[in-house]
Amino acid sequence: MDRRKSLKSILLGGVASGLAVHGCNPKPTEVADTSLIEEKAHAYGRTPKEKKLDQELLSQTFFNEHEMDTIAVLCDLILPPGDGLNAATDANVPDFIEFMSKDIPELQVPLRGGLMWLDHKCNTDFNSAFKSATEEQQKSILDTIAYPDTSVPEEERPLEVQFFSLMRNLTLTGFYTTKIGIEELGYKGNMPNVWNGVPDDVLAQHGVSYDKEWLAKCVDQSTRGTVAEWDDAGNLLT
Repeated sequence: MDRRKSLKSILLGGVASGLAVHGCNPKPTEVADTSLIEEKAHAYGRTPKEKKLDQELLSQTFFNEHEMDTIAVLCDLILPPGDGLNAATDANVPDFIEFMSKDIPELQVPLRGGLMWLDHKCNTDFNSAFKSATEEQQKSILDTIAYPDTSVPEEERPLEVQFFSLMRNLTLTGFYTTKIGIEELGYKGNMPNVWNGVPDDVLAQHGVSYDKEWLAKCVDQSTRGTVAEWDDAGNLLT
């Protein structure tokens, strides 16, 4: 199984949905540009309270440009493009992570601290910011934090390891809850179907069969939109 398929298995297994939560609550700063609100706000399925909160969060920013660039690089290292597959940035995952950092302020310190650690480590080892390093250099750093000792409880692992686990979970969640991510999974959701009754071979195994009159009433696809009616004795009328 390749790495991308492994990540899909993690997501479908429910691991990616469990986002790590850490303490601290710095306040995002306000930005004047409201174009992002108009571009990303969704009106469907939202209560007035939820719409108001969305507007407030979208009117704020937390990560600076350098941090957003670093997040984009990191996301695409976690979910790179290839063989007809989209990269994390194709699904605007960095914007999702920015939104989540504002919606769940407890994520802000571990995310920002982790980004600072990446730059510090990369500057120390390669005299470069993480986003400007070569892919080989970037991966060599990530290899030191991407494979935690599972015998150690998550909260006791090094902070940089916890950071990468959080980023991996956010990247998977952000990508595979978008249209292109869902299409990659092949998930079709609830689909209308047509039931033609129990298959004949199964009926034969049990020595039973349908009454033709009932079969015509119950499994006639031309009447599938008709609401059944019953008489007072419990007999099916239509």
